[in-house]
Amino acid sequence: MFARGRGVYMALQSSCFRVSSQLRSQLAAKVSGARYYSAPSGIPSAKRKYVPTSGTYPRGFKVSGTIVGVKPKNTTKPDLAFITSDTPCAAAAVFTKNKFQAAPVTFSRALLQGQKNSGVRGVLINSGCANAVTGKGGLEDAEAMGREADKSLGADKATIVMSTGVIGQRLPIQKILDNVPKAYQGLGDTHKHWLTCATAICTTDTFPKLISKTFSLPSSPSVEYRIAGTTKGAGMIHPNMATLLGVIATDAPISPAVIPPILKYAADRSFNSITIDGDTSTNDTVALLANGAAGGQEVTSEDSADFKAFRDVVTDFATDLAKLIIRDGEGATKFVTIRVTESSSEEGARKIASTIARSPLVKTALYGKDANWGRILCATGYALVSEPGNPVNEVEEIVPEKTNVSFVPTDGSPELKLLVDGEPEIVDEARAAQILEHEDLEILVKLGTGKKEATYWTCDYSHEYITINGDYRT
Repeated sequence: MFARGRGVYMALQSSCFRVSSQLRSQLAAKVSGARYYSAPSGIPSAKRKYVPTSGTYPRGFKVSGTIVGVKPKNTTKPDLAFITSDTPCAAAAVFTKNKFQAAPVTFSRALLQGQKNSGVRGVLINSGCANAVTGKGGLEDAEAMGREADKSLGADKATIVMSTGVIGQRLPIQKILDNVPKAYQGLGDTHKHWLTCATAICTTDTFPKLISKTFSLPSSPSVEYRIAGTTKGAGMIHPNMATLLGVIATDAPISPAVIPPILKYAADRSFNSITIDGDTSTNDTVALLANGAAGGQEVTSEDSADFKAFRDVVTDFATDLAKLIIRDGEGATKFVTIRVTESSSEEGARKIASTIARSPLVKTALYGKDANWGRILCATGYALVSEPGNPVNEVEEIVPEKTNVSFVPTDGSPELKLLVDGEPEIVDEARAAQILEHEDLEILVKLGTGKKEATYWTCDYSHEYITINGDYRT
């Protein structure tokens, strides 16, 4: 049987020489009985709509993406991103809470603390190797990346660094350092430069994630401010935070004193409200840089109208970036909003939404287009139960007789009620199947115990998720 299968495969390979290498790998895998993941060579047609064809980028920032070959087999994709400002920036960053924090996280946190969130000129990011759990040598590599970038910028202690990729492997540091001058020479401020930069930080991402917008502030309504950002992430995604990196840059004048609380507020409602698989990485970093190049009145007080307005701009912007990560979830076919309302506390609502969002049973049912709302209710019911030996102060968040569960369609049609005040509805399975055919879906849980709410964004689990992660290092 094997010989016959092998013969069929060879005949197919001979007659279909124009078939892509990815498809040939899949055919070979079927013959051998194994499945291997091959990253797409181009952006899938369904994802192209998320890649901008133009943008409006903040003044005073220049970026580049350079091919280094961090992974030896990479000879075509940029894998070193350099984001710079002509002038020093106020800057802040939020980092992973994983106890095994990567060397770039340790280095960048210390730099920002030492500089008191000021004087930052650049961010240097490599993909292909996480530089995580690499000991003293890994920290020296991170420091070397920062120094080399500073040398190009003519600055000192002005560059934070990030890395993403496989954990437990040392960087090919000399290869990176030798290409930093090339990355500096390639800096520019066009849309092409920004898109290449966004591509350079991708790993299993199927498309580069880039957004830019304009906005104004109450004190300077005539000034057009600009904000742009890029992020990466497709798997190992869960607060706090996830295998994601992100950089947001703006030409608005924000003081170093107020930029950290702005970013933390935004991150909690965006990057810390998404999950793909429930795993929190070692490298997560999201940075916010503001160089003030557009002029206007500097935002210096948390009590000012400008502070609140800018905080909302950054929060909405970060949310849009975070949603792109979910839309590119490894193997995902659905973008799912989990909204928990009428809770007695926001903390409880977030915990319930998070539990539903990371339930493998819920996620596989969504992939199978199965309106199995019992799985949603089950996840809701255990979300706040304390673990043995780890008691918590349980609040009466969930009362079965007050709980409601619905599917909310994205086409504007009425919600499909599944559970009303603890009583099951007679579900129109045909309509449920129709709703689940859509790429976007909202699951609404009303607890009936208060007025607080929380929202999470997630995706489904498909066969491809297993394939990608079973073959990640090869």
